[in-house]
Amino acid sequence: MESVQQRPAYEQHNSSKIQMGEKIGYASGDLASNLIYQTISIYLLFFYTNIYGLSAGAAGTMFLVVRIIDAISDPIVGTLVDKTNTRFGRFRPYLLYGAIPFAGLALLCFTTPDFSENGKLIYAYITYTGLSVIYTFINVPYGALTPAITNNNTEIVSMTSVRMIFANLGGVIVAYFVPFLSEYFGEITNPSRGWQLTMGTIGIVGALLLLFCFFSTKERIKPVNEEKISFTDLFEQFKKNRPLVILSIFFVLIFGVNSISNSIGIYYVTYNMDRTDLVKWYTVLGSIPAFLCIPLIPILNKKIGKKALLNYSLLLSILGTFSLLLIPPNMVALILISRIVTALGTLTAGAFMWALIPETIEYGEYVTGKRLSGLIYAIIGFFFKCGMALGGAVPGLVLAQFGYTANQIQTPAALLGILITTSVIPAIILLLALININFYKLDDKKLAEITDTLKKRASLKTKGGY
Repeated sequence: MESVQQRPAYEQHNSSKIQMGEKIGYASGDLASNLIYQTISIYLLFFYTNIYGLSAGAAGTMFLVVRIIDAISDPIVGTLVDKTNTRFGRFRPYLLYGAIPFAGLALLCFTTPDFSENGKLIYAYITYTGLSVIYTFINVPYGALTPAITNNNTEIVSMTSVRMIFANLGGVIVAYFVPFLSEYFGEITNPSRGWQLTMGTIGIVGALLLLFCFFSTKERIKPVNEEKISFTDLFEQFKKNRPLVILSIFFVLIFGVNSISNSIGIYYVTYNMDRTDLVKWYTVLGSIPAFLCIPLIPILNKKIGKKALLNYSLLLSILGTFSLLLIPPNMVALILISRIVTALGTLTAGAFMWALIPETIEYGEYVTGKRLSGLIYAIIGFFFKCGMALGGAVPGLVLAQFGYTANQIQTPAALLGILITTSVIPAIILLLALININFYKLDDKKLAEITDTLKKRASLKTKGGY
């Protein structure tokens, strides 16, 4: 017996193979987002405390406050996206019109105005909030574009794999070139101006890539029957869509641990290891393993299944990150190996979980009768940004608690705070992620049953008997 008596919002008819050119065009959108938002995630806290002049506590608090604003704006954006219908499609227009504002606000975040201390704090709140909101207007429709391009599960996994490779390519570029460019431009002008020029360069490239994504993709799965969509659908999804709830929590935890590790890494290498020359290499090793593990995900998933794949990945990450607590800071080789081990686990889990989102969309339609791609990606996007915010909030608040002061030799207490944030806190978060994901019960057999039911509903609707 079917769970609802409503008509599906989308036709279930496209199963054609997507050409590699379109997959690359689609993936370029995530490359763009990662060039800009990874720079924000990894370096904005350091910029605020060491260049801009904010205290670690004030910066950490700001990251939390902006997430509260996101709690309001993200579902609104998701609802708006699901109601959009233009000649360019439902999701692609946001890439076209959001590209330049996204780059512009990123530039403003790394601009140091000649204001008072309070004025600079207000400016930071305004620019970072604006960037977060415009990121939602891009990231939600971009993510929802996947099931609008195809509903062929094999092609979705393939597109997701290409997307994740490009996303991590963005991480590698950010990890290596941002420190290089900021130092290069800083020597020509000054450190503050150097960061502004660096973000301006990255912003231009990011905007061009978003436009390329817009022109390279096509929405094939078209709406056939517009269901009335409202903000209250958010609560219905959380009430009935259990896989979405579990996956949302998983996104917070995984992106939280990645963001914390990335943002605290520059402090750990600079102060605990006393090796500023290794900052770019420590950071880049957080992304390079993606080119090894991500291509293996479809093979491993087929061989051992999604649950085992995620469990082994998380256990590997826990081992890698907790080992930093035991490795002396002068043992560079072991620290870098630990970084690689951690990245292999978190990158595998992080890449694979994106392929689970279309499953939650299918399940959501199955139990509610509404295919709310935009709203579900908005929900995921909110929790994803909550995880990213932890990268600024947790290190900022912990560093403030342990007495960190920018641009000076740190006390033993401050060094301990950096070490705890680098090793113990990420290990605890990863353990929570491991526990959480084992409550995800949507296996391949159940998903096949759901997909078959949705196809029957669409067929009945087409025949006028639904």
